[in-house]
Amino acid sequence: MATKKVEIVVSPKPAHFVGDGFRVHNFIPGVQGLDMKRMDPFIMLDYNSKFHFNGTDNPRGVGVHPHRGFETVTIAYHGKVQHHDSAGGGGIIGEGDVQWMTAAKGVLHKEYHETEWAKEGGIFQMVQLWVNLPSVYKMSCPKYQSIKNSDMEKVDLGENGYIELIAGTYKDQKGPAFTFSPVNMMNAKLKKGGKAEFDFPANFNTAALIIEGNIIINGEEKASTDHLVLFKNEGETFTVEATEDSVVLLISGMPLDEPIYPHGPFVMNSKEEIMQAFEDYNLGRFGYLAD
Repeated sequence: MATKKVEIVVSPKPAHFVGDGFRVHNFIPGVQGLDMKRMDPFIMLDYNSKFHFNGTDNPRGVGVHPHRGFETVTIAYHGKVQHHDSAGGGGIIGEGDVQWMTAAKGVLHKEYHETEWAKEGGIFQMVQLWVNLPSVYKMSCPKYQSIKNSDMEKVDLGENGYIELIAGTYKDQKGPAFTFSPVNMMNAKLKKGGKAEFDFPANFNTAALIIEGNIIINGEEKASTDHLVLFKNEGETFTVEATEDSVVLLISGMPLDEPIYPHGPFVMNSKEEIMQAFEDYNLGRFGYLAD
């Protein structure tokens, strides 16, 4: 198989706050050509790099807001987040856990620092991805997946470390997340000097976010903490080698190749569908959720 080479290594943009609880660097849609079409089906990637929050009795976060047409995936590396939505989904995302919320035809939700964690404060580090839904599923019923770290398949690489599977497959092992289109999502947790090989279809849009440490890709391209690596859409295999203990989030998905029409918290296929989303929201068809 041909080697999948690096297209670009992207530095994080200056951080900004989403609500008062998430200090994020936006990679998708964002810098250097990482727009929704190029990264399809990954239409947003916000990265809360390590940040210390002081303790408070009033948990920080984002208040009630709507979504339609896609899924939100929140991966917790440090800290804890609480979530509630108008479809009845909710819970606590602990360190190492993942929340996969399918907004589909519409939900209201809120997300904020878990109450007890907020009182103590501490280091907070999270990733939130928006994964687009195929048009045939955009108006399906909302769905909620709470994925505990203990439920994730861990592929042992011996002295190299291990791969933690969230969605998709690695060496014939499968992650627990249900997806509406082919999506691979996993954490490579590599020891210093550890190496792992990955194999994704050439046409899949593929990227790696360095959560911790420093890596070398294909023995030549270097990337450090908080940087994102975008791969070319050619070739299938590549290697990641850690020059120190490292954690790398890898995402690779089949592009949907459908029109993408975003507006605020809605991502549909046409302007008319966006207008309908606003009308449905204003008429209360997304349900009810208390602040």
